[in-house]
Amino acid sequence: MMRISHYLRALAGVSPPPRVAKPGSTRPPVVIWNLLRRCNLTCRHCYATSADSEFRDELDTAEAHRVIDDLHEAGVRVLILSGGEPLLRPDIFELADHARDKGFYVALSSNGTLIDESNIERIAAADFDYVGISIDGLEAVHDDWRQLKGSFAASMRAIDLCRSRDIRVGLRTTLTQNNYPQLDALLELMREHDVQKFYLSHLNYSGRGRRSRSMDAHRQMTRDAMWRIFDRAWEDVQAHRDTDFVSGNNDADAVLLLQWAAQNLPHKVEELEGLLRAWGGNASGAGVANIDNIGDVHPDTYWWQHSVGNVRRQSFREIWLERPEPLLQQLRQHPRAVTGRCGDCRWLSICNGNTRTRAWADGDLWAEDPGCYLSDEEIGLEPAQRIPSVAL
Repeated sequence: MMRISHYLRALAGVSPPPRVAKPGSTRPPVVIWNLLRRCNLTCRHCYATSADSEFRDELDTAEAHRVIDDLHEAGVRVLILSGGEPLLRPDIFELADHARDKGFYVALSSNGTLIDESNIERIAAADFDYVGISIDGLEAVHDDWRQLKGSFAASMRAIDLCRSRDIRVGLRTTLTQNNYPQLDALLELMREHDVQKFYLSHLNYSGRGRRSRSMDAHRQMTRDAMWRIFDRAWEDVQAHRDTDFVSGNNDADAVLLLQWAAQNLPHKVEELEGLLRAWGGNASGAGVANIDNIGDVHPDTYWWQHSVGNVRRQSFREIWLERPEPLLQQLRQHPRAVTGRCGDCRWLSICNGNTRTRAWADGDLWAEDPGCYLSDEEIGLEPAQRIPSVAL
């Protein structure tokens, strides 16, 4: 995840740069916890392949309490409660309260359709640090992508209800060919509904997202979208607006931000490059961890095809810090031992080879990322040499 606004505010001198751990270091991660797999929607890009049905063998309330205690003992302090749809879990507020009492930063990741007048007061009382609500386009596109008519209206209503209770809200969008033309309108929704955070996620090829990869935004679309977000983030920094623009699942965004700075803040490029190298790019398996609904631990939320341990059988500290399996050790190498264009890229120490799951979807975990939108010239590769013709 790249915290665009934080870096731009640092360049503007209005706030210190984000605090970052040494790239590849072993540290307590941000934990995204899929409390359950059930969801009232069947979104086309769902990495968890959720559905509106019960899933077997999920962690019960007592086990979930123990996991919270276990995470705290391991030094974890940031916990994102996700699903499925976490509001379908009857003990969601009990667990959120327990995490809050332990001192965690607690966020809720929801599709928003179940937030209404019947539970908004309880949501407000939970004192979430942040509620992220997914909006994947304007009404027709969103409802089609989420496969439920009326879901856009319900989610926007949820945003308004949260803001009426002074809950900090984020609008989360996965960039696709369908919603790329609507990006400006989505950014305006952020203004119109007093949303503080905009998170743009690039499509990752896992779960149903793997089947939807043909709808991934083309490279020029992605570049244009990110440039517009950089412009909007800088506009808000200059206007002293309390907003936060973030992107995820394509760490090439950091290299594009350097290009944006070269055009708009040329005297700050060297400073920004230093900040981005200190950040170090993709942190799956190091600064980010995922726990799924049955307690399996993964390098991040897009790695459900591989578990590095289970919190029912081992402590999180043992899994993550004391006895990490070889995959975690490989992911924590910085820069990673990737091949192809990624291995030869001049920006590898900034991007760190990206999320790796798109390469895995193509059959080789350590191959070049097929989602990288940077040209060979931009990453420092020599153009292919032409074979001279021979006169006959």
